[in-house]
Amino acid sequence: MAEQTYKITAETGIHARPATQLVNKAGQFESEVTLSYNGKSVNLKSIMGVMSLGVGQGSEVTIQAEGPDEKEAITALDEVMKQGLAE
Repeated sequence: MAEQTYKITAETGIHARPATQLVNKAGQFESEVTLSYNGKSVNLKSIMGVMSLGVGQGSEVTIQAEGPDEKEAITALDEVMKQGLAE
């Protein structure tokens, strides 16, 4: 399993546009990808799951990938997260 933790820096948190970008990117991989926040984990390939977390600015989230292309998935999602969404 590969994982990466981030602190959300975007003023609006993970709202519709960045959530869509993350879901679309996660969907490109075979691995199971999850987003964890505040003790809850959701499938990062589900827009409703991601939006249900209500991740705001200053929150700490963890992305985990498990499967044959887990490292590639984490690398690609890392690029999306660092485009002004998180550090």
